[in-house]
Amino acid sequence: MKKSIVFLVLLIAISILAVIMPAVPTTINTEGMNSGDVAWMLAASALVLLMTPGLAYFYGGMIDTKNIITTMLQSFIAMGVISVLWIVVGFSLAFGEDIGGFVGNPSTYFMFGNVLDAPLWGTIPLVLFAFFQLKFAIITPALITGTFAERIRFKSYILFLVLFSLLIYAPLAHWTWHADGFLFKMGVLDFAGGTVVHMSAGFAALAASIYLRTKGEEKKSIAPANIPFVLLGTGLLWFGWFGFNAGSALTAGALAASAFATTNTASAAAGLAWILFDAARGKKPSALGFCIGAVVGLVAITPAAGFVTIPSSLFIGTFAAIISNIVVHWKAKTSLEDTLDVFPCHGVGGAVGMVMTGLLANTAVNGLNTTGNGLFFGEFHLFQVHMIALVIVIAYTFLGSLILLKLTDLISPLKVSAEEKKLGSDFSQHGENLYPADFSSLKEEMA
Repeated sequence: MKKSIVFLVLLIAISILAVIMPAVPTTINTEGMNSGDVAWMLAASALVLLMTPGLAYFYGGMIDTKNIITTMLQSFIAMGVISVLWIVVGFSLAFGEDIGGFVGNPSTYFMFGNVLDAPLWGTIPLVLFAFFQLKFAIITPALITGTFAERIRFKSYILFLVLFSLLIYAPLAHWTWHADGFLFKMGVLDFAGGTVVHMSAGFAALAASIYLRTKGEEKKSIAPANIPFVLLGTGLLWFGWFGFNAGSALTAGALAASAFATTNTASAAAGLAWILFDAARGKKPSALGFCIGAVVGLVAITPAAGFVTIPSSLFIGTFAAIISNIVVHWKAKTSLEDTLDVFPCHGVGGAVGMVMTGLLANTAVNGLNTTGNGLFFGEFHLFQVHMIALVIVIAYTFLGSLILLKLTDLISPLKVSAEEKKLGSDFSQHGENLYPADFSSLKEEMA
């Protein structure tokens, strides 16, 4: 109750501050603007936002019926929380004036000041670039929710969401995509978020699976509640990913078309590789398996989409699916509690994509932005800097997330109680239920 009042007061204060110091532009610069690029980036931004509801269906279909609503809401609430946070200070931390190559100056675009009248970002308005990047900032912490589905208090999740966005995501975005970021200056290539989005979410998931592990409690397997939800979520993710990757070209040109093609090819190859690998191990080809494989392919091609050839994307999707599949089976034999395999799919998939970029990047695809050819094309430097970046990003994300989980836990306990877990988070956290007819029996249990 008290925490909810604090959050409400904070939101009201931010709203009042926005009126007191409005971001009124002096002049709006349109010189050099390309209307085709603007139209494409508006569409791409909408496509990327669609991925978060897609993720909600993807995760919601995999969880049991007592936790579908809370699992899906954890994705939807990110759309609200991060959208507000990005306007206030998130965009500044990620893309504001550089401070030592590590983070942006929070005052550069505070409350979105200086955004509307800023110089163009290439051929599109800065405000459009800012909102395109917002969609990436939204889905990244939402990806982590598959790790602690059914095991975390909703209010504590919101606090972790804010801390992760400000202290993990924004600095990583600055390192990798800002012209003065230290990874950018090293020559690291990350076309659409292999390190910034997927590795950060995946290794934060690993940290959460370790931190939230309950000693002495036997791991239980979860029967998916609704596989058609998973299929729907996969379709929405695959569809939205064209905006994610092809949109990262920031122009409506040949590079966007190439990234579009590599994205589809890698996902198709990965979905097939996953179910064929399962079949080789004696399992039946499943809808769930194809869906997971397809998403792993999308994850792995993300950093490489605008730097590799279309045939190379077949290789990336196939091997990423096989490697992630192996890690999923390994994880099942450990005590790690990663409910929906976020670490094997996003952490490992993102890392594989970054390695593959270092191996397969080709200046013939994107000579303007590529810092060199990959190892398979005779150059070692790019592969070397990618290996260094992998270590830095893994260490920062994993250790930083452990610290943030501990900090969140001290402020607001993370874990649901045994009784709440038995009832399910839908009812215990939100007073809702997938099947309203069951409300009366749940209320009796609570009494």
